[in-house]
Amino acid sequence: MTDANKTSRRLKILSYDPYLEPFEGDLNERMKRYRRRKRQLLAPGQSLSDFASGHLYYGFHKTAKGWVYREWAPGAKAMHLIGDFNGWDRQSHPMREIGGGNWEIELPGKRTLRHLSRVKVCVTSERGTEDRIPLYATYVAQDKETKSFSAAIWSPRKPFEWTDADFRPKRNIPPLIYEAHVGMATEEERVGTYLEFARDVLPRIKRDGYNTVQLMAIMEHPYYASFGYQVSNFFAASSWYGTPDDLKALINEAHRLGLTVLLDIVHSHAVKNTAEGINGFDGRDDQFFKAGPAGDHPAWGSKVFDYGKTGVIHFLLSNVKFWLEEYHFDGFRFDGVTSMIYNDHGLGSAFTDYHQYFSMNTDVDAITYLQLATELTHEVKKGSVLIAEEMSGMPGMCLPIKEGGVGFDYRLSMGLPDLYIKNIKEKEDGHWDMGKLYYELISRRPNEKNIAYAESHDQALVGDKTIMFRLADKEMYWGMDRADPNVIVERAVALHKMIRLVTIAAGGEGYLNFMGNEFGHPEWIDFPREGNGWSFKHARRQWSLADNGFLRYELLGNFDKAMVRLVRQYGVLKAGMPRCLRQHESDQILAFEKAGCVFVFNFHPTNSQTGLFVPAPELGDYQVVLSSDDKEFGGYDRVDKSVIYHTWAHDPQLGDGFAIYVPARTALVLRKV
Repeated sequence: MTDANKTSRRLKILSYDPYLEPFEGDLNERMKRYRRRKRQLLAPGQSLSDFASGHLYYGFHKTAKGWVYREWAPGAKAMHLIGDFNGWDRQSHPMREIGGGNWEIELPGKRTLRHLSRVKVCVTSERGTEDRIPLYATYVAQDKETKSFSAAIWSPRKPFEWTDADFRPKRNIPPLIYEAHVGMATEEERVGTYLEFARDVLPRIKRDGYNTVQLMAIMEHPYYASFGYQVSNFFAASSWYGTPDDLKALINEAHRLGLTVLLDIVHSHAVKNTAEGINGFDGRDDQFFKAGPAGDHPAWGSKVFDYGKTGVIHFLLSNVKFWLEEYHFDGFRFDGVTSMIYNDHGLGSAFTDYHQYFSMNTDVDAITYLQLATELTHEVKKGSVLIAEEMSGMPGMCLPIKEGGVGFDYRLSMGLPDLYIKNIKEKEDGHWDMGKLYYELISRRPNEKNIAYAESHDQALVGDKTIMFRLADKEMYWGMDRADPNVIVERAVALHKMIRLVTIAAGGEGYLNFMGNEFGHPEWIDFPREGNGWSFKHARRQWSLADNGFLRYELLGNFDKAMVRLVRQYGVLKAGMPRCLRQHESDQILAFEKAGCVFVFNFHPTNSQTGLFVPAPELGDYQVVLSSDDKEFGGYDRVDKSVIYHTWAHDPQLGDGFAIYVPARTALVLRKV
């Protein structure tokens, strides 16, 4: 079937959103480019998975006679393998050019390279001679004395034994995501390990009711304080936390506990370092990246991929497949998607006009690459989950490719955290805009799913504050003792719970929490760096605050568990959009129905509602199943959960419902008895 015949069929995305009608040609062109690129990449009968196998060809591999090492470096004039196996001799082991920009060397003897042998490749180009880390290195280690990085052969005598064959990720189950950083998951002032995370944190995640773990900073990065977003070696599991087998053990244990594991994958840019990264590997600035100034990210100080190049697509798609197959990840959260899909990286754009999505500013090659990456992921691993960190609202980002979309399953609701911060910083209590809050909660593209969150790691980075710290500020240092009344802390505790409940209930089809924020972890995140004296004080999680039995942190954690348990029990996240029941600005009331649950929020700081009329989704008797005011959650126990509320006729405008007592700064959830 020709492209013309295929695109003559009306794409489903157009029926979902009538505002896309003027851009039908652009959407058809999106699909033409995608199909054309697949034809260019794939040989007859070849699948995307077959194509995305660069890691099985390049890099170091054992053979019947010894070892073979291959590299893609079309700009190189000569290449020599160096390492501790040859005393770092830059002449003794030349590689031969085998065509297509590929280089190869065969090393006879199975023990020529041993487990943990250190290696590099000496690249001679028009720029001179440089010692580089192989592009497909799977383990990169830092020398304790020189602090320099080199590849280390990972070939243990006994391969890792997976025991997760029975685990299957499930795309149809809404993800409750626990976003985590392995290194800062320890309470001690140091870098935590994969094995410690598996032992200490995974059971906590399971107990708290989350079903998905999203791991940050796993791809190798030379600067620890980059939070993992300045990737140097795309096929190497970060050595900051242990070995490749240690990461496999973590994922294997997560699967034993029934937890889906997502990788925070960074294909939006790369570290500009040449000594550690892939930048200028073959002597050219544009081997992987856009030529000239376009190849430099103006905000991040990093390098920007050229997604129109076959070699780049091959490298990145192979990377996607590698993490799925080698480490058994169950999907990805793609970082920086907005930056990828616009030539100006979306900087300074409000995206208030549909023309901005289909203009000369759109990097159409990046869109095509993302379509290929999402298709590949779902092809390689059935049930895999894909999340886009995309803030512009690009139409179709989370629709199937066949419908004119890009193929992601979920988009992060990035506007919600900004709204909460704005309200807390700029508005007095009692003056939050309920209409704006509800609008932000329900804002998403037609037929596209969102992951809601009140705060992720982004909102806690140095220079900012967590929601709890923003609400309580210095009072957190001495006002969290349960035995001591503190009006500032009590306000913070109440609003912390309400913000989280309204977010998980109405904000999306999935939910995300950054580790420790579920119990109101204090202060901010700041990794060791020169500016803070290389301190780990703010690059750790103080789990004992929630575990010692004396502080209000435990009570916030109790509420988070109850909240997560409720949405799982009643299927709230998969119940579609909420239905607004009441919204009142001066009284600061918001009520809506979802999955048969009636959610009632009184955000007012002082006005308790003694007889608030709440329209009911159907006639009958209702009872409170969750109250944020319970003492076990740090409240005052003002709500009697044994009371049955009978529906009755009220007026034609509001319909039938029930009257209920809702204390100030309290959220209630009711269900029909």
